[in-house]
Amino acid sequence: MNGANILGMNEPKDQNPELVPKGGDLLPHPLELGSRLSPWAANIRELGPKHRGRIQRHLLALDEHDRYLRFGYIASDEQIKRYVEGLDFTRDSIFGIYNRKLELIAMAHLAFSVDKSFDGCGEFGVSVNKAARGHGYGGKLFERAVRHARNDGVHLMFIHALSENTAMIKIARRAGAIVERDGSETEAYLRLPQATFDSRVTEMIEEQIAKTDYRLKVQAKQFWNFLKSVQEVRQGVQEGRHKSAS
Repeated sequence: MNGANILGMNEPKDQNPELVPKGGDLLPHPLELGSRLSPWAANIRELGPKHRGRIQRHLLALDEHDRYLRFGYIASDEQIKRYVEGLDFTRDSIFGIYNRKLELIAMAHLAFSVDKSFDGCGEFGVSVNKAARGHGYGGKLFERAVRHARNDGVHLMFIHALSENTAMIKIARRAGAIVERDGSETEAYLRLPQATFDSRVTEMIEEQIAKTDYRLKVQAKQFWNFLKSVQEVRQGVQEGRHKSAS
């Protein structure tokens, strides 16, 4: 997998809230953690095969330049469809951010090596819709992927990006990665510390919050669709009465 990436600019400073309560207190309900977690973390959830259609729509919406940055070449619609069909959700981890309309506006692919000799390595790739840039989604997806990789035993994460993708390179440098440029391409290597209780609990809470957030968005969308159908029926009845009266 080519790890070239598309990120929104103006990534915010890292936020590291203390998620583990002290003194043996019970963990708070996920919704209560909303104000303590960054506003982006609650929207990031791990994707599965049932999200394949939305992943495809997200990638097909990228223009030629964005496809070039993401894949390292201007991927055609057919190439993108084959890429999506070939996603291995049992081996790799895919993360996404949905808006209130349940549109996938940003996604990251954390690919693990198929070669058993490189079990401790992972590669990161990300894309963000143009309309969703400037909110730090790319950086937050990177943080989420790093935490997951660390908890999954990965000790070396790398990014292959085009040298013109300064936003991704900036994110890598900020994380402490070793960045090596070779003409039009750049490689970044980030060594990850071993997983800790804090890192595991943080990921668990973030995923629980993300699932709750997604369910709320589904319910809200269903409610607004119901209201819309009621309004359409009401309007039809009123128009029918008006015609009958005339």
